[in-house]
Amino acid sequence: MCGRTSLFAPAAELRERFDATVPDDYRPRYNVAPSEPVEVVTNEAPDRIDRFRWGLLPEWADADDEGFINARSETAAEKPAFEAAWESRPCLVLSSGFYDWKPVERGPKQPYRFHRENEVAFAMAGLWERRETSAGTLDTVTVLTTEPNDVVEPIHHRMPVILPRDEEATWLTAGPDERESLCRPYPGDDLDAYPISTAVNDPSNDSPSIIEPDESEQSGLGEFA
Repeated sequence: MCGRTSLFAPAAELRERFDATVPDDYRPRYNVAPSEPVEVVTNEAPDRIDRFRWGLLPEWADADDEGFINARSETAAEKPAFEAAWESRPCLVLSSGFYDWKPVERGPKQPYRFHRENEVAFAMAGLWERRETSAGTLDTVTVLTTEPNDVVEPIHHRMPVILPRDEEATWLTAGPDERESLCRPYPGDDLDAYPISTAVNDPSNDSPSIIEPDESEQSGLGEFA
């Protein structure tokens, strides 16, 4: 599952990390919700970071629909909503870290931040779709999910497909069969997670304080891994 994300790396570092131009109006964001713009690199323009609406809208969906923020990688090729995009429209969804929530015995779920250590940003595997509407061209995107790895499993039963750095270009250029082989729990040992404040629950809260550890909870997941 990936229902909230962030991207706050400086523009210059994003440009160097993905060898791509950055939108002039790029600004760091710490709490990106569905239906909001997310930064992507598509197979159509691999040397440019674009901004697409988060929530893929297939051709038959109403342009006002929220769309699909996630797609199960195991079945995307078979689903009418995703089969065309799976065939020919892969993209990278750029992130500084994503969030998910763990049920607790009492009270609201505990949010956690997941990030890759020593990375200014990383790429989640996505699919994109383009629609012509009465208001103009609308580009939308979904994040592919897979089974959780050892870090995510104690928190949630799904996780985004996180691509190792050396597989990002392959994701954009390979055919569907090869891309399918990349849809697996993140294999690296640099993914970490820690609890954060429930302030992230409100998308209007978008500041660096969002990623600060929640000192009332145990930081890290070493006991689970």
